[in-house]
Amino acid sequence: MNRLEMKNLTKIYGNKNANNNITLTLENGVYGLLGPNGAGKTTLMKQIATLTKPTSGEIIYNGKSIYSIEDEYRGVIGYLPQEFGAYKNFSAKKFLQYVAALKGIDKREANGKVDELLNLVGLYDVRNKAVGKFSGGMKRRVGIAQVLLNDPKIIILDEPTAGLDPQERTRFRNLLSEISKDKIIILSTHIISDIESIAKETIMIKDGGIIMKGSHREILSDMNGKVYRIRTNDENQLAEIQNKYKVVNLQRGIDFTELRIVSDKSISYENAEVIEPKFEDVYMFYFDLKNTKEV
Repeated sequence: MNRLEMKNLTKIYGNKNANNNITLTLENGVYGLLGPNGAGKTTLMKQIATLTKPTSGEIIYNGKSIYSIEDEYRGVIGYLPQEFGAYKNFSAKKFLQYVAALKGIDKREANGKVDELLNLVGLYDVRNKAVGKFSGGMKRRVGIAQVLLNDPKIIILDEPTAGLDPQERTRFRNLLSEISKDKIIILSTHIISDIESIAKETIMIKDGGIIMKGSHREILSDMNGKVYRIRTNDENQLAEIQNKYKVVNLQRGIDFTELRIVSDKSISYENAEVIEPKFEDVYMFYFDLKNTKEV
């Protein structure tokens, strides 16, 4: 079992606390980092990946400070940044062989590993095709394959499904679930369905700090009684509701408009009905977004 601990982790840039006193314990499985842009997710991941050092606090892997076992620790880390680059004229197989050489993997061992990983990510049949001709989803799968070359125990993924179509996102999520049995996978995203589908716990970050952490069920349970549906054909009431509450969704019908709103205070409208929360309600509630979605 892998165990990664962050104790009072703080990172300060100038007069800004990018991370503020973060304490977490992670074990095997997928963890979702959820938060708006600028919340501190990428800073946290870069510290875990040793790309930047904390201002204070410590990171401990299997009982040892990562800076006391720096080389050993880096050997168990796999990091896929949001902007992943590969030599576009290389085939998928040649690119992975090249990365394996950079990681010091024996050539004979690397050849078998590359074929194994191309099979795992569903690219073996196009292994000799230039990466530059791949779709966005296929390039992401090359990215996860190169991350896995040294069999890392901690995998850090920054917005890995950004720009992918629904089919590719599903394929990518299934792949992460499959490989998470003996690994810690940290997945940063703003796509609610990615976390909802595969994360055993979600860590919500705002203004550099953790505001909530728990399983999908625990977080939704905390939202009970905070999500309402209101149907109205009164335009004045509609404007009032939009001005007063956080509107998750607004749908116009023929005879009425239906609004889905989140609020931690009781709603006084006669036509307000408490409904079952969804994960998108969680995002709206905790991150105080003002825009609404109209369909």
